[in-house]
Amino acid sequence: MAEIVPLRRQPQNVPFGPLWESFERSLEAEAAKPKTLVTYRAAAQKYVEFAGPRNLPVDPLQVERQHLEAFISDHLRTYSPATAANRFRALHRFFGWLADEGEVSLSPMARMKAPRVPEKLPEVLEVDAIRRLLHTCEGRTFDDRRDAAILSLLLDTGLRRTELADLTLDAVDLRAHTVKVMGKGDKERLAPFGAVSARDLDRYLRMRGGHRRRYLPFLWIGPRGKVTSSGIYQIVRRRVGMAGLERKVWPHLFRHTFADSWLSAGGEEGDLMRIAGWTTRSMLDRYGAARAGARAREAHKRLSPRDRIESQ
Repeated sequence: MAEIVPLRRQPQNVPFGPLWESFERSLEAEAAKPKTLVTYRAAAQKYVEFAGPRNLPVDPLQVERQHLEAFISDHLRTYSPATAANRFRALHRFFGWLADEGEVSLSPMARMKAPRVPEKLPEVLEVDAIRRLLHTCEGRTFDDRRDAAILSLLLDTGLRRTELADLTLDAVDLRAHTVKVMGKGDKERLAPFGAVSARDLDRYLRMRGGHRRRYLPFLWIGPRGKVTSSGIYQIVRRRVGMAGLERKVWPHLFRHTFADSWLSAGGEEGDLMRIAGWTTRSMLDRYGAARAGARAREAHKRLSPRDRIESQ
């Protein structure tokens, strides 16, 4: 009697079916972050949604270059260049994996060029906006003390939102004014903070000791437990509303502001790279460019050759 081989059914909500599942297993074996998996899957799902109504192939073994070019072109009309570029990179990785695995002889994206993303100068927070945000946390409730410490660390360390959310209690050293951070690529570093941030953290930690979730190892807690990365975002948005700010403010904007403030005060670029967790100058140059012109004008006030001659 012949062996009965079960049919491989395409899982629901999984773009490209079993091959995509195999691709994700490969990424997991490479210790890819969950966020990366979500981003890649979203790109594949967007292609499937685009291809279906247009009668384009959704079987990855039948997808050709012109189908993907049509998808990216549509994305450039519908989304920002940065979003289109992110979707391009995700699909490029998938079809490259198919070629590496011998599922296709050549990736249909092998000779495609990624969309060009115009360089945008990072925004920074104005001093008045920062003061208004901090002013909303001057109360003595648990949320006030916690949120004041969160805003202080965002501003004083330039931590990424996920880095901040994942801090544990034993990562904080109030005496040394440092927090131990697990950054991108699982690289550990110490991020220093100032005396005011130490005061805000101390106030929060004292109140945290009486919270019903105090047994949790995470630094930031709330009624339901750990404050997640999404929770950090919501806290910032809530404080923005309380401050009556009309401009958009998001957690990563504090990182922009930290880098700009450091360079404006004459801080060393190498020190900034170590504190921020950057391994190349590309991010330093991008963040530092936000107000490079303003810093240059301030420097000229101190170094003007004509003024110096007149003063001699």
